[in-house]
Amino acid sequence: MSTNDKRKWLKKAYYRIKSVFQSSSTPSNSWFSRWSESLRLGKTKPQVFAYQLVGERTTRLFPLFKDLDGSLKKSGMKTNFKAYVSTAILASLLVSASIIIVVPSLLFFVFNLSVLMALLFGVGMSLLAGAVTVIGFYAYPSYKADSLKRALDDDLPFTAGYMSILAGAGVPPDFIWRSLAQVDDSLAVSNVAKNVVRDVELFGFDVNSALETTSNLTPSERFKELLEGFISVVHSGGSMVKYLRNRSQQYMKLKQIALKRFSDSLAVLAEFYVTLMVAGSLIFVVMLAVMSMLGGGGFGPLDSRLMLQLLTYLGLPIGSVIFLIIIDMISPKR
Repeated sequence: MSTNDKRKWLKKAYYRIKSVFQSSSTPSNSWFSRWSESLRLGKTKPQVFAYQLVGERTTRLFPLFKDLDGSLKKSGMKTNFKAYVSTAILASLLVSASIIIVVPSLLFFVFNLSVLMALLFGVGMSLLAGAVTVIGFYAYPSYKADSLKRALDDDLPFTAGYMSILAGAGVPPDFIWRSLAQVDDSLAVSNVAKNVVRDVELFGFDVNSALETTSNLTPSERFKELLEGFISVVHSGGSMVKYLRNRSQQYMKLKQIALKRFSDSLAVLAEFYVTLMVAGSLIFVVMLAVMSMLGGGGFGPLDSRLMLQLLTYLGLPIGSVIFLIIIDMISPKR
């Protein structure tokens, strides 16, 4: 048999084997392929996977999270309310299950606690971790909305000034927002302007209707006032240049006052951090170390050595993270 004949024979054998495997596919294989495809989509979109897994089983819990719907809309997060709640519930269950396994094992094998005390600590920490996870998911949209609010408020003096320049050049109102949508993407007003342009060009809204929708969803009261004034000037035919210039000057004065307040608040936080996290932690470490060397001074099942380890590996990192979150919440974005 020549080389060409061997190649033809191997090619025919390959196609026969392939046809046999394709014809032998069963419903279970097709179900597995659909499940694997949904799992793949779930990995790229965790909220979709969470809703498919626990969404239908937890519909009775959705009214408990009804306040989240408004926060999600104002935060700018592109997430459905039911999918987000399902993600929060699934995450809390996973965290609780992990803690109830890891913590008792760690306390029993590493810290040499009794089985009963390790299990009690594990159950307590599991419930606490699940509650903290749900609270974190509940508070995150409000945090994002507050961050968006501060970003919009910080950009308002420059936004109003930029809009006044465009209006002074005779640019129509809808083109003013198109120009804002094309500026730096790091600006919060750019993303808001993109939503306005989307409503006008894709959904067929006029510019005033799109701005009214944006005004109802924005978390910033100052930006809402700017939008409502913009709509009123367009309706009444007043001077857009004069209105935007006055707003820009007003927002610049407010920004100067906000920066002065932030400087004072930062000085107070710095003193509080030094007092509590530096001096206070040193005092507790020295006190617990001395108590550990003396061989007593514990609080029930918590001896001084365990308290020292909890303070070092849990208390100080958690306290530092809390201070960082507080500073990020009060600091201006620009």
